[in-house]
Amino acid sequence: MNIGRLAAALCAAVLVVAGCSEPDRHAELLVGSTADANSTLLAAVYVAALRSYGFPARADIAGNPMAELDTGEVTVVPAYTGRVLRGLQPGASALSDKQVYQAMNSALPEGIAAGDYATAAGDKPTLVITPGTSATWGGSDLSLLPEHCAGLRLGVVGNTRVPAAVGSCRLPPPREFPDDTALFAALRNGELTAAWSTAADPRVPSDLIALADSSKDSLIQAENVVPLYRRNALSTRELLAINEIAGVLDTAALADMRRKVATGADPQAVADGWLAEHPLGR
Repeated sequence: MNIGRLAAALCAAVLVVAGCSEPDRHAELLVGSTADANSTLLAAVYVAALRSYGFPARADIAGNPMAELDTGEVTVVPAYTGRVLRGLQPGASALSDKQVYQAMNSALPEGIAAGDYATAAGDKPTLVITPGTSATWGGSDLSLLPEHCAGLRLGVVGNTRVPAAVGSCRLPPPREFPDDTALFAALRNGELTAAWSTAADPRVPSDLIALADSSKDSLIQAENVVPLYRRNALSTRELLAINEIAGVLDTAALADMRRKVATGADPQAVADGWLAEHPLGR
């Protein structure tokens, strides 16, 4: 055997231990989302996180990201804890952030795992009231709602999924509106007691008040941002990159990014800009 072939053979034999001179190559990671603007924005956030650690990544739009994650066509899928839980266990009763995350984790298929969820970033259903109603109720916490359960008039845009009850209050079916403008106009003119929105919806007018769900065990099921990923498909540092989002993302930032995307900004550019202001690993 000549010297060149001998060197190649020795390198191949010890490659797994020493790596010889082979560069460290990483396959491009696919982060799955639906075509919905809010879903593509979340995917862009996790793509930005992976790229910030030097890993090649891009978003991949799919009709059913969870199914593609299960088959390995994508490696990461950002989601919301409550929605994933309901998809796996319809009627699940867990409400608080921690309870929903744990129940979701237990229900995930064998080949899928959940990363760290963002305790400060979520998008669960939220009731919006006027300052006048807040003054009458003596506050703006959701725990006050059961005291005023009788005669509630609620509104919602389209057929958006909303809770059937809040605590001991069985809620009346909401009146449907074609858009947010009509919904919030009806709230302001007294046709409604409260309007359904979500925690990260940037379209809630600043003169209205979102009821805070500050109860220890929560009154409405949590919807925290969480990355799902293929087991054994991410390196330690790749997993660290997506988990670090949990420590920097909050609902206000999510709403602000959604606002920019809604006005025509590119989701990846928006996510990259946000991450530049909130660098990971700091």
